[in-house]
Amino acid sequence: MSTRREGAALVVTLERPPVNAVDDGLLVELDAAIDLAEADESVCVLHLRSAQKVFCAGADLDLMRSSIATPQGRNRMVGVVLEMQRVFARLENLSCVTMAEIGGAALGGGFEMALACDWRIAADEARVGLPEAGLGLLAAAGGTQRLTTLVGVGVARRLILGSETLTGQEALRMGLVQWSVPRAQLPEAARQLAERCGTLPRHTLAETKRCIALAAASRGDGYAAEIAATRRLYDHPETRRRVSSFLDKSTSIPKERT
Repeated sequence: MSTRREGAALVVTLERPPVNAVDDGLLVELDAAIDLAEADESVCVLHLRSAQKVFCAGADLDLMRSSIATPQGRNRMVGVVLEMQRVFARLENLSCVTMAEIGGAALGGGFEMALACDWRIAADEARVGLPEAGLGLLAAAGGTQRLTTLVGVGVARRLILGSETLTGQEALRMGLVQWSVPRAQLPEAARQLAERCGTLPRHTLAETKRCIALAAASRGDGYAAEIAATRRLYDHPETRRRVSSFLDKSTSIPKERT
């Protein structure tokens, strides 16, 4: 992961090829990038993007493969999800605007990361979604909470329970992202959004975000419920069978569909 300043924006680029899989190391780096934005009052936008075509394809399959078979390993996986919740909550609560530039697949934990951002701009050809149900799991890094708050119970049930993925254009129509543009235009469109926001005072952004968050603050203990459910699912033999079957077919995350 690298960081650079571009005007009032801190551009944070995911650089963990081939698919920016989420593991402890990526979370440590994202946490450090959030520290930079938090400490510098001149940063008005944290602009999250990828050096790869894929934005972030979710869980690290090698970590899952080495962990799913034993109780200790499954506890480790739950610990990773808890850390994802913590880091993504920091991203969500930053006093500056946060923006995810989604050029390709943003799936599972990768889309949960994007959901923690204020703004999501996607390529028309991108794929986004929370497909964990197909593995007998759930989107426990805030996915069930943030997506439901964003699009409502009905749409969230359709997408999460149906393990459905959407193109950028479909995601725009259903309210999962705020902008969708052709992939070739995405970097410039994202830069212009960051530039526009960079003209606004950070303290104004912070107070406005706080008020918007209060309007949406009806989650209760949903995040704790995600973790409790994840523990039960990891211990369920059918979940382990599905995950093992998936891992047996995959030495790496499948290539992004376009």
